[in-house]
Amino acid sequence: MNTVTQGGSPSAEQTGRRVEEVLDRLAATGDRAAGAAAEELVRALMDFYGAGLARAVALLGDGPGGGPGGGAPSPALARLLDDELVAGLLVLHDLHPYDVTTRIRQALAAVPDHPAEVLGFDAGTGTLRLRLTAGGGGGCGCASTAQSPQQSIEGALACLAPEVTAVELETPEPRAPEPVLLQIGARPAGAR
Repeated sequence: MNTVTQGGSPSAEQTGRRVEEVLDRLAATGDRAAGAAAEELVRALMDFYGAGLARAVALLGDGPGGGPGGGAPSPALARLLDDELVAGLLVLHDLHPYDVTTRIRQALAAVPDHPAEVLGFDAGTGTLRLRLTAGGGGGCGCASTAQSPQQSIEGALACLAPEVTAVELETPEPRAPEPVLLQIGARPAGAR
C-alpha cells in the first residue's frame, strides 16, 4: 500500500497508523490518565484542523462554479481535490464534496494498470465488489500476480474512499482461444 504521497508527504493512512501506534504505546504503560489525555489531545487537534479545512472549503466553494453541494467545484477547490494529501484530509474530516461513488471511481481511475468495473458497494458492510476488465489482472494467474491488482486497488481506495473496508475482486473468465484461421490460396504457378 502507498504510505507516502507523490510529494513525499506522509499519507493519511500512514499518519493514522502512527497515531494509533503512539496511543497503543501509551496504553501499554498502564497509565490510563495519560492515554485518555493523549486521545483527547488528538481529538482536539482533529476538531481544530477540521474546522479550518471546512472554512477553507466553504471559502473556495463560493467562487465560480459553485462548490460542495452546488455543482462543480471552483477551479481552486478542484486543484486541491487533485492533490492526494489534501483530498485525504478532506475525506478524513468528511469535507470532500464528492460522494463515495464518485470517489471510488476516481480511486479506480488512479490504478490504470488494473482496470476494474464496479459491481456494487454495500455501505453497511463497507464491501466493494469489483471485476477486473480487459487488460486487468493478466499474467500467469499465480498468487503473486493475482494479489497485485488487489493491493493496488486497496491502496488507491484507502485515501479517497475509506468507507470501503473490504474489496472482493472477481477476475474475468478466461476466454477460449480464438480458432486459427486457415488461409486457402491459389496454387503456386507450376505446381500440380
